[in-house]
Amino acid sequence: MKQNKYDDPNFFSAYEQMPRSVKGLEGAGEWHIFRELIPNLKDKNVLDLGCGFGWHCRYAREQQASYVIGVDISKQMIQRAREMTNDPLISYIKAPIEDIDFSSSQFDVVISSLAFHYIKSFKLICEKVHDYLKTDGNFVFSVEHPIFTSRNEQDWYYDEKGNPLHWPVDNYQIEGVRETTFLDEQVTKYHRTISTYINDLIDTGFTVKAVKESIPSDEMLISIPEMKNETRRPMFLMISAEKDNS
Repeated sequence: MKQNKYDDPNFFSAYEQMPRSVKGLEGAGEWHIFRELIPNLKDKNVLDLGCGFGWHCRYAREQQASYVIGVDISKQMIQRAREMTNDPLISYIKAPIEDIDFSSSQFDVVISSLAFHYIKSFKLICEKVHDYLKTDGNFVFSVEHPIFTSRNEQDWYYDEKGNPLHWPVDNYQIEGVRETTFLDEQVTKYHRTISTYINDLIDTGFTVKAVKESIPSDEMLISIPEMKNETRRPMFLMISAEKDNS
């Protein structure tokens, strides 16, 4: 069964209080980097996988995308996205990402934010996206960084006073399931190495254009003092790839 924690009332209630849920893209610490990876969206057909509240879908239309389709497994996410959207050129589909079925060469750009580490097979997603993209189309996505997902605990190592001493990395090369805690709930994530992300893209027929690791913006470092710890290890990995014209 595909995981859908976001329709759990307690989990969803906690999620909707997160800064990125309340403030949107500007509340996401990685947005200033992720935004730079997204190509010009004017007159482009865009697919958003794991669209959540639809923030990236609405951003795409603000950038004059022709039309946008957002996909999410969660009924509550899709419902909230529809409530927040007043645009006939944005449509939302409730479905697991693994089950999407679109026409070949239907999209110019496929984006995804922090969804693929919940999915068992990244290679399957690469194959689907490659088919749905037009030649020279762009695939831009973010995931939790493999440094972050390597251990089940996914937390700092603290001293006796509760100060974070360092971020431990272990079992990095052992890919697969990680049973961990997020928003005080148990969730299942899938750890894979940086090389697997990149090689799955290459093997599927993508050219990797850029690889970025998250770091808070200068503004966030000033306004949110605890963000300084986010300079000690990257929490997110972001990759931009292009479908080869061969």
